[in-house]
Amino acid sequence: MSEFRLARERGIVLRVTKFRLKSRLHTLLVGSPRASIVYSNMALFHLIAGWIGYVLMCLLGLMLIVFLCFCLYIKYIHLKYDHIPGPPRDSFIFGHSATIMRETSNGRVIHDKFLEWSETYGPVYRINGMHIVMVFVTCPDTTKEVLMSPKYPKDSLVYKGLFNLFGQRFLGSGLITAHNHDAWYKQRRIMDPAFSSLYLRGQMGAFNERAERLMDKLADMADTNTAANMHQMFNLVTLDVITKVAFGVDVDLLKESDSPFPKAIEMCLKGMVHYVRDSTFQLYPKNKKFINEVKESVQLLRSTGRRWINERKMAIQNGEDVPKDILTQILKTAGKEENTENEDEELMLDNFVTLFVAGQETTANQLAFAVMELGRLPEILANVKQEVDDVIGMKQEISFDDLGKMTYLSQVLKETLRLYPTAPGTSRFIPNDITINGIPIPAGVTCFFNSYVCGRLDKFFEEPLKFDPERFHPDTAKPYYCYYPFALGPRSCLGQSFAQVRHTHSSRHVDTHTHTHTRSHPIPSVVCRWRRR
Repeated sequence: MSEFRLARERGIVLRVTKFRLKSRLHTLLVGSPRASIVYSNMALFHLIAGWIGYVLMCLLGLMLIVFLCFCLYIKYIHLKYDHIPGPPRDSFIFGHSATIMRETSNGRVIHDKFLEWSETYGPVYRINGMHIVMVFVTCPDTTKEVLMSPKYPKDSLVYKGLFNLFGQRFLGSGLITAHNHDAWYKQRRIMDPAFSSLYLRGQMGAFNERAERLMDKLADMADTNTAANMHQMFNLVTLDVITKVAFGVDVDLLKESDSPFPKAIEMCLKGMVHYVRDSTFQLYPKNKKFINEVKESVQLLRSTGRRWINERKMAIQNGEDVPKDILTQILKTAGKEENTENEDEELMLDNFVTLFVAGQETTANQLAFAVMELGRLPEILANVKQEVDDVIGMKQEISFDDLGKMTYLSQVLKETLRLYPTAPGTSRFIPNDITINGIPIPAGVTCFFNSYVCGRLDKFFEEPLKFDPERFHPDTAKPYYCYYPFALGPRSCLGQSFAQVRHTHSSRHVDTHTHTHTRSHPIPSVVCRWRRR
């Protein structure tokens, strides 16, 4: 009995001890204020973690559903447009993007790839990029139908990318980028009188003066046997002409090497290339310095334009004598317009930047390529020199009528644009179903008309890679809607008359010597040695 009683007492003591331990543990966890807070926080953490996990699972499921729907939409697009010929896609989602990126990253001319596809798949073929379809067209009849009609607007997907440049307003809604016909037409109506041949006739003095400065510079380089980078030289003299003829400003860039304008335009052009080709370019920290330089260049062009425009407006309002240049003509025409808005000033700046960037670069490129071909082909160069001597003779200045008499030089410049178009093409949005070369094209696509490709197709031009100015002889049949370096129809280049005057005028003294060679990176350029005539 004593042993049993002892065991029972020990069991009671053990149970009491366990109860006391549990009581103390509960007191530690709950009883004290600090322990209560810790316990509550842990419970709240588990609750939040559970909700976050649930939300993430829902988002993941939603993303999966969206991705599947997007894939189904891409499949629908493929089924809708795959009857159009075209190269095999690199991938289901990204289409032909890998091929295009590979061509551009290797330093090749992407339009040579488009030329290859045109030769393989015919006058109409498609290119896919995710849900986007672009139809490339070289059919002359469709080119005529679409480009000559105002019912096919410029594609906003292509041109809206030039509104801003890394967040800085660049070309905005100017004449090149505007896709709304009414907005474009209002601007064109204001700008047209300033670029007419009749108005340009009165600017020949400025053209002659700038051309003489160029020849003086080249003569000095010839005396010292110094090689001339003709692309750079033409860039400077073209910008000189634009600032004087268009805005009445004399910058004399051939002497003033510290002007910020050439560098600013070069930075804008480089920025355009990166901005259009790579949508992720601005996400990399290593590119931040370059992007800031591009933004500063855009700001310089727009602030300069704003200052020049405001100064000219004040001079006109105060009755002062103002230069009879393009800017004055535009402001006077704009003053006659009804319902002018504050946005009109920004549009004027958009066109100012467009004229500076596009007008300078395109002209310089064409002249440089023309010099390159003349340096390679002495017989054609001799014909140009003979014509210039016959028309100009001993005259120091060229008249507007003289330009029209230099038909062979004009043929050379047209042939240059055929092989080396300053703008590779243009695009239009197709809002309704059409048929191209017997192939039905559903509405909702972008048609791209590539003048570079058309100019190098042997079905349009015999021996297309041969430089032959006789293709554009006045007695030769004109190319049928396969040659459009300035586009066609109502949206053709406003400044083509201005450009042709600059091209012909600046080319008249061409006289290369010894050799010409080219560099293709970063900008095609021509290096020549000159001799006095």
